[in-house]
Amino acid sequence: MQAELVQLRTEHTCYPLALFLSQGVLSNISSITDLGGFDPVWLFLVVGGVMFILGFAGCIGALRENTFLLKFFSVFLGIIFFLELTAGVLAFVFKDWIKDQLYFFINNNIRAYRDDIDLQNLIDFTQEYWQCCGAFGADDWNLNIYFNCTDSNASRERCGVPFSCCTKDPAEDVINTQCGYDARQKPEVDQQIVIYTKGCVPQFEKWLQDNLTIVAGIFIGIALLQIFGICLAQNLVSDIEAVRASW
Repeated sequence: MQAELVQLRTEHTCYPLALFLSQGVLSNISSITDLGGFDPVWLFLVVGGVMFILGFAGCIGALRENTFLLKFFSVFLGIIFFLELTAGVLAFVFKDWIKDQLYFFINNNIRAYRDDIDLQNLIDFTQEYWQCCGAFGADDWNLNIYFNCTDSNASRERCGVPFSCCTKDPAEDVINTQCGYDARQKPEVDQQIVIYTKGCVPQFEKWLQDNLTIVAGIFIGIALLQIFGICLAQNLVSDIEAVRASW
């Protein structure tokens, strides 16, 4: 009876994860990236593990006055700080390469738009929030088998775009999910009335330029917190060693 109860609890605990995996949520993340078979989910696991180790070392080191853990905390945090600094410099130097990778990533998402509901919701949210359509324009939706304008495409969505590309009418209470049908068959002047014609990559660049002060302030704030943590850890180590030296 006890063994059956343990088995039942195990199955109940593992069920949400099994359901999550069976829906292909994790596998779809790697299918829309080009990282040589590397699954980005592992990146989240590594980041979570690093945060746990860093927090554990800092907390226990301060509570137990363990200089080894405190030195490990400060050195590890310093390494992370310099890695972030290096990543920022590289991002500025290779900004064109990053733009190309972002374009590639969005186009892969466009191809897989109908393959996963979570991915579909993510794309719709992005296009609605940035008021954009496609990576560099609405014609990027030709990459999707349901929206391309080829003669062999028998889909009703042929030469259209998702509803998230449509310009919003404040008077409409209900979203018209068919507003993008045949939108790209219209002249470009008429398209600008019905749908967003700007791509998400240029819109993202524009948002960064408009909010450069806020973005820079966030990164500077994070950097100052890390430097502050390193200084506190080193100061605590000095105090502990001074007390021990006086014994």
